[in-house]
Amino acid sequence: MNARRLIFWALMIVIVAVWWASGLGRLPADPRRFFSEQEIARAHDYQGPRYAAYAIGTILGLAVLAVLAFTPAGDLLLRPVRSWPWPLAAAGAVVFTTVAVALVRLPVSFWRGYLHEREWGFSTQSVAGWFGDWGKALGISVVISALVLAGLVALIRFLPRTWPAVAAVAGAAVVVLLTYLAPVVFEPLFNRFQPLDDRELAAELMGLAERAGVPVREVLVADASRRTTKENAYVSGFGTTRRLVVYDTLLRKADSDEIELVVAHELGHRREHHVEWGTAIAAAATAAGVLFLWLLLRSETVLRAGRVAAPGDPRIVPFVIFTVAALNLLTLPPSNWLSRRLERSADSFALELTGDEEAYVRTERGLALRNLADLDPNPLTYRLLFTHPAPAERIALAEEMERR
Repeated sequence: MNARRLIFWALMIVIVAVWWASGLGRLPADPRRFFSEQEIARAHDYQGPRYAAYAIGTILGLAVLAVLAFTPAGDLLLRPVRSWPWPLAAAGAVVFTTVAVALVRLPVSFWRGYLHEREWGFSTQSVAGWFGDWGKALGISVVISALVLAGLVALIRFLPRTWPAVAAVAGAAVVVLLTYLAPVVFEPLFNRFQPLDDRELAAELMGLAERAGVPVREVLVADASRRTTKENAYVSGFGTTRRLVVYDTLLRKADSDEIELVVAHELGHRREHHVEWGTAIAAAATAAGVLFLWLLLRSETVLRAGRVAAPGDPRIVPFVIFTVAALNLLTLPPSNWLSRRLERSADSFALELTGDEEAYVRTERGLALRNLADLDPNPLTYRLLFTHPAPAERIALAEEMERR
């Protein structure tokens, strides 16, 4: 077995091992201790079709990419683009591939993101508003992907021996840059943000931040009610772009204790530098993905399967996008496992900071029921889709900390 095959199979073994391990560490918690059968069934009725739509959309996207990457139909569809000068050909192939996937998935995306949400009373958007958001998200994806993949093709063409190292470093840098810019460049395209105008509540939250050891200049409120009735809060960015954001829907529905606990949770993310850690891990994973792609492109069999004359041929674009999509799917369980660990850490921090287990349980129950979170996920769904511990786990954590 040569070195390339050895590295390839070593990576596959690591992926399988991590996939299996991603289900470990789940707190044993029977959801029927905290939620009624009716509440569990109602959440399942809402979430079950969403899971099915997600699976259908994923399969459709991979199918389109496979057709464009591996079949004569892809040659035919991309032939006009390949006649352009190579930089334009690479960018054009990205635009064509990305838009084709989005259009094929559009009916499922529209049903999942608008019709189903409207049926259950969550969506507050108009059809035009939903399509506006869809178009903006697609445009951002197209521009970033075109720049990144055109740059990759350029590196392969001009640095045939050293491009993997350069591309790995550049890919990691792009991840860091996008995380840094997201709060000030991308998020304002979808929401408007303003400081919390309830002075009494703002003072309480500022005091909470001081006690947490992560003072903030202001708490920003996002006008999420333009799109949904669901409640949330989050932290994003780092350094000078770091921000703490609360949905206006949360402010309208939750009491002050619940808001304080949600903010304490987000302050936990800030205190433990979870955004920075997540960005560093994503950057490292991107670099590893580049090296994996390099291993694939060294194989003549892979190049023939991808209908690519040489690694620097713009025809490589659908193959690269297919590979990235497949890797993203394979790495969902470990990335979600890590996310759940960070969320559990932030939950523990919020409980320690506030010392109010009763309010914490009330908050978790209220958010889970109002947002119709899946209260009893099966193991596969949990591995693939759960970035946060299940609601029963989060409540069980409070009980465990209280016992301690």
